Amino acid sequence: QVQLVESGGGLVQAGGSLRLSCAASGRSLNSYIMGWFRQAPGKEREFVAAITYGGGTTYAADSVKGRFTISRDNAVNMVYLQMKSLKPEDTAIYYCAARLGAMATRAPAYDYWGPGTQVTVSS
Repeated sequence: QVQLVESGGGLVQAGGSLRLSCAASGRSLNSYIMGWFRQAPGKEREFVAAITYGGGTTYAADSVKGRFTISRDNAVNMVYLQMKSLKPEDTAIYYCAARLGAMATRAPAYDYWGPGTQVTVSS
């Protein structure tokens, strides 16, 4: 079992930046694909970004490419999402997720989830 807890969310003005963190416990993250997803009110959970085991390859949704960067530090069991140039449409609850197996961008493919952290971007 892997337990995940997100932090770093908050209220920020449009154009601002935030860095989300995801702390893992229970097992080493070395074997897990890690992803970030988000869910806005009334919308389905959507893929934001993902990173391979060693951090060598990352994927990002078109809506956040060039603005959001996912990274990981397996030595301390942490995953990060650096967000810049934030827009009001980025407002959502952001979730960290982990999966064993190949890279995936669909939420049902992920095995473990954190409780989420709220990000609110004001215009």
